[in-house]
Amino acid sequence: MAFPVRAYSMANPPLAEKITEDPVTNKTAQSTVTCGYQTHIAGYLRNVTVLWCKNLMNHSLSIMINSLEGDYHYSCKVDLKPWHFWSKKGYKSLDVEGNQVEIYWDLRSAKFSGGPEPCGDFYVALVWEEEVVLLLGDYKKKAYKRTKARPALVEALQYYKKENVFAKKSFGTRAKFDERKREHDIVVESSTLGPKDPEMWISIDGIVLVHVRNLQWKFRGNQTVLVDKQPVQVFWDVHDWLFSAPGTGHGLFIFKPNAPEISESEGSSQGGGDSDNSNESKYHSSRNSSRSNTAPEFCLFLYAWKIE
Repeated sequence: MAFPVRAYSMANPPLAEKITEDPVTNKTAQSTVTCGYQTHIAGYLRNVTVLWCKNLMNHSLSIMINSLEGDYHYSCKVDLKPWHFWSKKGYKSLDVEGNQVEIYWDLRSAKFSGGPEPCGDFYVALVWEEEVVLLLGDYKKKAYKRTKARPALVEALQYYKKENVFAKKSFGTRAKFDERKREHDIVVESSTLGPKDPEMWISIDGIVLVHVRNLQWKFRGNQTVLVDKQPVQVFWDVHDWLFSAPGTGHGLFIFKPNAPEISESEGSSQGGGDSDNSNESKYHSSRNSSRSNTAPEFCLFLYAWKIE
């Protein structure tokens, strides 16, 4: 039996943005995964944000659907606390500008690999007019059976993922650089303490693709790597790891697939003085292209928080 969980709409845009844009601090130690999708709902291409949050006391899933103008957010929040087993399977209907959007989820058997986002044995489905306009998870057959809906004619497109990870030396995440290919395991490792010069390694699927020595001089930089023969641009900024008080700052890593071919000098690591700090805002601007005829390219943002 499915039990409904509280859903609400927020007319104040800053409140909705606050859910995903508030800076995370070591004091809160809240791991979050925010994913942005574009999908057709009520005849228009709309942005849908899925937010997974986890800390010592809470574990939740939030889904936000933007209005056409982006100034209104229709939201549903599900609490996934261990003692709330009943809420791990449910259904809720939202009125989106006069259109009924149904949200189904089943997370009772969901597997987690340490982060707030499940890695298997679950589904979350958004349905509009008997079409599954957004489907997350690997329990696809169960989702279609329960919703009694058909696949959408135009599949949803994920255009960004943002994750906050807390660790001492190793920070991991997962991402697809191409919707038609498999998901990749991404790990950032560092050695910033001790007598030796600080170093950093970035590996994808167990293969080290970026190795930065003398990190104190190259704390900002970029490099293009090949992942399954696909160019991916990697940007990093770890200034706060080296020059801020422990636990007060994060390292930022940006992974941008389908990068244009660049020369060797342009793709090499750069020192802090040569870095462009506008990388994140540059790529986040793709959010505003929801009504564009050109689909935005995917971008991954990893915020790596060092804990002592």
